[in-house]
Amino acid sequence: MSQQVKESIENPLETEPIKQLLFEFAVPSIIAMLVSSLYNIVDQFFIGHSVGELGNAATNISYPLSISCVAIALLFGIGGASAFNISMGKKEQEKAVYYLGNSTVMLFGCGLALCLFTLLFLEPLLHFFGSPDNVLEYAKTYTGIVAFGFPFLILTAGGGHLIRADGRPKISMLCNLSGAVVNVFLDALFIFGFQMGMAGAAIATILGQLISGGMAVWFLSHCRTVKIRREHLKIRTTVVARVAALGTAPCSNQLAMMLVQIAMNKSLKYYGSVSAYGEAIPIACAGIITKVNQVFLSFIIGISQGLQPITSFNYGARKFQRVKRAYLFAVTCGFALALTAFLLFQFAPRQIISVFGNGSEAYYRFSIRYFHIFLFCTFINFMQPISSNFFTSIGKPKRGTFLSLTRQIIFLLPLILILPLFAGIDGIMYAGPIADSLAGLIAFFMVGREFRRKEYRDFPAP
Repeated sequence: MSQQVKESIENPLETEPIKQLLFEFAVPSIIAMLVSSLYNIVDQFFIGHSVGELGNAATNISYPLSISCVAIALLFGIGGASAFNISMGKKEQEKAVYYLGNSTVMLFGCGLALCLFTLLFLEPLLHFFGSPDNVLEYAKTYTGIVAFGFPFLILTAGGGHLIRADGRPKISMLCNLSGAVVNVFLDALFIFGFQMGMAGAAIATILGQLISGGMAVWFLSHCRTVKIRREHLKIRTTVVARVAALGTAPCSNQLAMMLVQIAMNKSLKYYGSVSAYGEAIPIACAGIITKVNQVFLSFIIGISQGLQPITSFNYGARKFQRVKRAYLFAVTCGFALALTAFLLFQFAPRQIISVFGNGSEAYYRFSIRYFHIFLFCTFINFMQPISSNFFTSIGKPKRGTFLSLTRQIIFLLPLILILPLFAGIDGIMYAGPIADSLAGLIAFFMVGREFRRKEYRDFPAP
């Protein structure tokens, strides 16, 4: 019996206790997501203390492009990982390896395309993203440099999912962590040591991404369960289509976030200009708070990503009780984290926003109000991300895609456009909790319906 077949038969995904598996896979995923968020948080911190409010507003203007990178990474990262694990669960090792090879090529290729597109249309894009005139030059400097790192950012984020699917979650974490440490060190050196401002933050970011991307490529070329050869890198339409179908849900969620971010920037700019806050303060504050909230979401998304190989493999192996138990444990952990984040956002908003530099009293007043209102339903924000990725992981991408669109596109985007017509800039804030609660309820009912299906009742727990 070959070593590859032996490892497939004895795969711990179908034998080890669920709680142990989720801890083993989710913790490195959470750390990897936190590190990914750290790229933006660190830049925000150093820019806030050196450049000020306009610099923070500039990073928020360019944030939709960062979201685009994550969307591509999830499309071929989560999609490729899900297809790989489902095939491995069905003992289709020869087919599975093509999903890893093709996904890797698509990650880098799409990153390169996004880089070129951004550089060719830089200023029109920043205007479209809602940049005020006094922020534009800062945004051009920062975005024009970080665009060169897009292929490596996407390769790191997407490749991490593929490495984790190969059963090496700690290696996935290591790739992300190495680049982040480099980014933090170089941010301090370039911004405070060399006084390079926005350009220094951007250069530090892409150097960290280059290191992480190179490590991801090396580890993917040395997989544990399969061997990727040159023929597996040749694009196959059927393989890419399957990967894209399974990755559509998490990708759609990120694209929806991008659209909402653009609409948010435009709305904050317009309604801020007719309020006591002005144009720049709402954009700067909302950008910081969005990235702080992304730290919380890193925990939730990390749990959902750690859940993915467990549910994908066991669903393919028809061990449905293990699938159900894994999901229920994941949402229990998600609720505990969401409740903790809710308490922090409600009771310590000024302390949080102060970390990112000083501002006027209006700056703090808007930030505190935004924390209190927009993030009021944080305690339910675990259901939709975990449930969306759950449906994708069991090979039901249409349900996952629909669920991924509920919060951002179906609810939040229309509310951001409609509520300010009646409540001004406060309407933007109230859109958040309404969208969060509705998306959470829909996720609850969809998962409940899934677990009422016959196979979850007829197959005994192992």
